[in-house]
Amino acid sequence: MNERRESLGLRTLEDISSIILHSHDLQDTLDNIVTLVARRMGSDVCSIYLLENDGETLTLKATKGLSKASVNRVAMKVHEGLTGLAVETRAMVMTDNAPSHPRYKYFKEAKEERFLSFLGLPLFEHKAPIGVIVVQTRETRSFSDDEISILRTITFQIGSIIHSARLLDSIQHKEQERAWFERELAKIRNGNGTEGEAASPRSGSTKRTPVSRTLAGTAVSPGFSRGKIYILDRFNDKVIKLAKVGSVAEEGRKFSQALEKAKIQTIYMEKRVSETLSADDAAIFHTHLMILEDRSFSAKVTDLIEQGMGATRAVHDVVQHYIQAFSAMEDPYLRERSADMEDIGRRVIDAVEGNNSSDVTLREKRVLVADEIFPSNLAMLDPDKILGIVTEKGNAYSHAAIMAKSLGIPAVLGVKGVMAAANVKDEIIVDGTSGHVYLNPDAVVKKEYVRLEQEYAGRMKELEGLRDLPAVTTDGVAITLNANIGLISDVRVANLHGAEGVGLYRTEFPYMARSAFPGREEQAAIYRKILEGFPGQTVNIRTLDIGGDKGLSYFPHPHEDNPFLGWRSIRISLDRQDIFKEQLAGILLASHAGNPTIMFPLISSLDEIRQIREILTSVRNELLREGHDVPGYIPLGIMIEVPAAVLIIDYLIQEVDYVSIGTNDLIQYTLAADRNNATVRQYYDPYHPAILHSIKRVADAANKAGKKVSLCGEMAADPLCALLLVGMGIREFSLSAPSIPVVKQALRSNSFEACHRLARAALACRNSADMGRCLAAARKKMNL
Repeated sequence: MNERRESLGLRTLEDISSIILHSHDLQDTLDNIVTLVARRMGSDVCSIYLLENDGETLTLKATKGLSKASVNRVAMKVHEGLTGLAVETRAMVMTDNAPSHPRYKYFKEAKEERFLSFLGLPLFEHKAPIGVIVVQTRETRSFSDDEISILRTITFQIGSIIHSARLLDSIQHKEQERAWFERELAKIRNGNGTEGEAASPRSGSTKRTPVSRTLAGTAVSPGFSRGKIYILDRFNDKVIKLAKVGSVAEEGRKFSQALEKAKIQTIYMEKRVSETLSADDAAIFHTHLMILEDRSFSAKVTDLIEQGMGATRAVHDVVQHYIQAFSAMEDPYLRERSADMEDIGRRVIDAVEGNNSSDVTLREKRVLVADEIFPSNLAMLDPDKILGIVTEKGNAYSHAAIMAKSLGIPAVLGVKGVMAAANVKDEIIVDGTSGHVYLNPDAVVKKEYVRLEQEYAGRMKELEGLRDLPAVTTDGVAITLNANIGLISDVRVANLHGAEGVGLYRTEFPYMARSAFPGREEQAAIYRKILEGFPGQTVNIRTLDIGGDKGLSYFPHPHEDNPFLGWRSIRISLDRQDIFKEQLAGILLASHAGNPTIMFPLISSLDEIRQIREILTSVRNELLREGHDVPGYIPLGIMIEVPAAVLIIDYLIQEVDYVSIGTNDLIQYTLAADRNNATVRQYYDPYHPAILHSIKRVADAANKAGKKVSLCGEMAADPLCALLLVGMGIREFSLSAPSIPVVKQALRSNSFEACHRLARAALACRNSADMGRCLAAARKKMNL
C-alpha cells in the first residue's frame, strides 16, 4: 500500500523541487502541477481553478486535458458548478457521471463534455480557500480511498506551492511597478526640479526629537550607506507562550503540515537567491532543507508532542537544543550556525501558527535594523531596496554576513543597544568598514561621510582593477594569495576577489549539518563542487577538525577537563579510522574534478604522518579493487599548529609535500592564551618574538628542503604583517577572500628588499615595546 501511495503522490522533495525550480512564474508553476498530477493520478484531465480577489469567482488557471483556449476564459461563481461546490462546502466533490449531477455547469470552450468522472478538492492556505484542483477521466471511474487520500496530500502541498509562487510573482510585479514609477518620477523631477518623499514603512504616533548617537559593532561587509531606517521586527516569544494546544493527533498533524510548508518555502528561497546571486550563494538553503528533512529533527519534535507538548513549543524546544549546542562552540564560524537553526525554527513555527513572516516588503530604499537578520529575510527582500544592514546580534561568520558581502550591502552586526535606540524616523549612517553606526548624525559627521564615500568608491575601483593582476613585489618576487573557505557559497566570493586557489578548505560544516556521518559518495559530491569552482587551481582540503569545542550531536565525545589539549582533530581521525577512511575515499573519488591536496591538522609527530600514509594507501587500494578511477598520487600537507611540530620541523618536512602554518592555534598554544578569553586577550600577541621566530624556523626548514610553505590565519589578512612574513620567507598565504585585494595592493607597492629589512628589524626585537615602535615606523614608511 505504501509503495502504491508513493508511486501516486508527490515525492515530497523530488517532485516539489522539480516543480518550483523549473517554473519561472506562477503560470509555469500551475502548468507544471497539473501535468505532474495528471500523470501521477492516471487521469485524462487535471485542472486548477483559483479564487479571484473578490472571493466569489473561480477562474480556470491551468489544465492538462481540457482546451488550452479555455484558460482564463472559463469562470464561475462559487455557487455554480461542481467546482464551485467544492469551495462552497469546503469539501471533496466526487461523481462518476458529472453531466448528470444537478450542479454540473457546461462550458462549451472547455470541451469537457467528453469526461464523465469528476473529483474535486478545495485548495487552502492558512485555512482559507484559494481554489480547487479537479481530476477527470473519460470513462466512468470510482476513485479509491487510497487515491483520494493521495490527492488530499497533494492538495495540501499544492496550496503552499501556489501561495509561495503568488508571493514571488507579487514581489516581481512590485519591483517592476517601482522601476516604472521611479522612471516616471525622474521625468517629473527633471521637468520641475521637485522631489517627493515616500511614506515611512512604519510611522510612530508620537513626536520624538531625534538624538544623535554613535554605536559600534563588527564590520562584516565594507562600504558606507546613509538613509532612513526600516525596523525588521524580531520573532515574538509570546507566540510560544500563548500557542493553543490540541490533542496529540492534532498537534502531530499541525507539525507535519508546517514541516511541509517550511520545505516548500525553503526551496523557493533557494530559487530566488540562486537567480539573484548565484547557486553557490543559495547553497545555505539546501542545507536548511537537509535539516528539515532530517528524521532525527522531526523525531525529536514528534516525541515531545506525544508526551503532550504542543507543536509550537515542541519545535521551539528542539531548535533551542540545537542552538545551545552550536552556541557553545569556540569556533566562531561553527558557532554562528546557531542562527541558521533559529531561522529554520522560526519558519516552522510561523507555519504551525499560520503566520506570514515572509510577506515583508520594502516600498523604498532603507537601512534594515533588526535584532538578528536571517538568510530567509534577505532571500525574500528586494536587495536593491536595502541600503545597509545593522543588527543587535551576529558576526562576520553568519550567513547573513556572507550574503551581505555577496550582495555588496554595507553591514555592521553585533551592535549592542541598536534596537532600543533606533526609530523608524531616524536617519542612520552605516560604516561597514570601521564597524560604526551613527543615528541622527550632525552636519559635521554627514559631511565627513560624504567625503569617505567618495574616497571609498575610488579605492574600490582601484582594488577591483587588481583582481586579475599578479601579487608581485616591485622588484619582481611573486606571492600566491589563496582563500580560506568553508561553504560552497564562499567559492563565488573567493573568485570575485581574485583568489589564486584555496589554501584552506574547512570540511567540518557538511558534518555539522547532518544527523549522521556523511558517506563517501555524499562527501565526494560536495568536494567536486568545490574543486569545479577553482578550475586549474589548487584546493587544499583539510580533513575533519572536530573536538575541543567543535562537537557533533550524533558523535559521543568523552568529558575532558581540558578539551583543547585532549581528543580532537587528527587524533580523532586516527582513532576512528572508519570515519577517516570515508572522508579520504570521498576526496579521492572527487579528485578528478580539480587539483586537490589533502592537509592534516594538529600534527605533532612523524608517527602520525606515517600512519596517515598507510591508511590512505589502504583506501586507495580498496577503491581500485572496486573499479574506481583514482589518482596514484595526491599531494599531502600538514598544518603546523603546535610547538612540538615547530621543534621537529626538519624531520616532518621530509615526510610531506608542503606545510601550512596555522597561526591562530599556534599563537594560543605557544603563548598559553585562549584567543576567545577576554581575561587573557592581552597575552594573545601575533607579534610576540616567540611567534615570529617559530614562523621563521618553519619557513627556513621548508625553503631549505625545497618544499612549499604557506601561512593561514588572521595574521595573513593584515597588509603590514603580510609584508613582514614575506621578508621571513613565506611566499604563499591563505586568508579571507575580501582581504586579498588589500594585501595584494600592499605587496605590489613595496619591494622584497623592504620586506626583508622589516623582517630583520622585527626579529631583532626582544619585547612588545620594541616591536610596537618597529611596526609603527614600518607602517609609516611603507605607506600603509
